[in-house]
Amino acid sequence: MSEIRTAPSVSRSPSGSPAAIAAHGLTKRFRGFTAVDGVDIEVAQGEVVAFLGPNGAGKTTTIDMLLGLSQPDGGEVSLFGLSPRQAIGRGLVSAVMQTGGLLSDVTVRDTMKLTASLFTHTTSIDAALERAGIADIADRKVQKCSGGQQQRLRFAMALVSDPGLIVLDEPTTGMDVEGRHSFWQAIHADAQRGRTVLFATHYLEEADQYADRIVLIRKGQIVADGTTAEIKAMATGRTVEADWDEASGSAQAEIAALPGVESVEVRGPRIIIRANDSDAVARHLFTRTSAHDVTITSQNLEQAFLRLTGDDTEGE
Repeated sequence: MSEIRTAPSVSRSPSGSPAAIAAHGLTKRFRGFTAVDGVDIEVAQGEVVAFLGPNGAGKTTTIDMLLGLSQPDGGEVSLFGLSPRQAIGRGLVSAVMQTGGLLSDVTVRDTMKLTASLFTHTTSIDAALERAGIADIADRKVQKCSGGQQQRLRFAMALVSDPGLIVLDEPTTGMDVEGRHSFWQAIHADAQRGRTVLFATHYLEEADQYADRIVLIRKGQIVADGTTAEIKAMATGRTVEADWDEASGSAQAEIAALPGVESVEVRGPRIIIRANDSDAVARHLFTRTSAHDVTITSQNLEQAFLRLTGDDTEGE
C-alpha cells in the first residue's frame, strides 16, 4: 500500500513563501478504478489557476483531496505548508462548491454570522457581503435568493475568514450570462488583492479570461500545465481560410498533399484548411491558385482543450 503523508515537506515559491498548494503523486481509487493517477499540482501564492478537464476526468476528486474532504490512496498534499485540515482550521482556505451548505429559512446576514462564529479571526461581515455584491439583500431569506445570489452568498461565506486560498468548484453552474460575468468580476477584484484562487469550470471562456495559468486533467492525469497562450500553442496548427470559387477536386487534393495539412473542407465559396505550416499553405494559395481574402487564425482554447483532453485512439 502506498504511504500517505498528510504533512509533506514544504514546497516554496520563488519568494520563499510556502506554496499555496503543493500536491505530489495524488492517487485515488474506487473499487479498482483509478480516478486520480499520480497528479502533481503546485500553485504559488497569489496565482489564479483554472483546473480544467472533461466530465469524469478527476477534477472534483482531486479538489476533494486538496481540501481534505477525501483521503488519497497515495501521494501527499500541503496547503501553505500545512496539512489541509490544519490550513482550513486556521481559516487559510475556503471553498465555494456547486451546491449545498445553505439553510433556506435563514437570512443572508444570519448565514454570514453563523459562518463567522466558526472562526477565531474573521473579516467584517458587511465588507464580505459588499465584495460579493449582495449587501443589498442581507435581510432576505436564502430560499428567496436566486441561484446566482446563493452562489454569491457562498463566495461571501468563503471570504469571512479572510483566507489566503479560495477553491471554486464549478461556481457559476446555473447562472445566466449576466450573473456569471458579475460573479467573476467580484472574484477577479478579490484576486487582485493577492488572494490565491483555484477554480474548476466547464466554461472555457472563464478560464481564458480570468486565469493566470491553466492545468488540464484527462483520465486522472495532468496532460498540460501552462499559461493560456502556452496551452493554445500545445495544440499545434492553424486554420487557413480563403474565398475560392473554382476550387476543383484536383486542386483540393493538391492542397491536402502539402506537408502538415490535416484537413481540407469546402463550404460554398470558402475553403477551410487546417495545417501545422500555415505559411506554406498561404504561399501555395497566393502563388498557385486564384484564391483571395485569405485569413489565418490560431487555435482557440476550446480547440486546444478538445485536442489535449480528447480520446487518443491512434495506434490502438
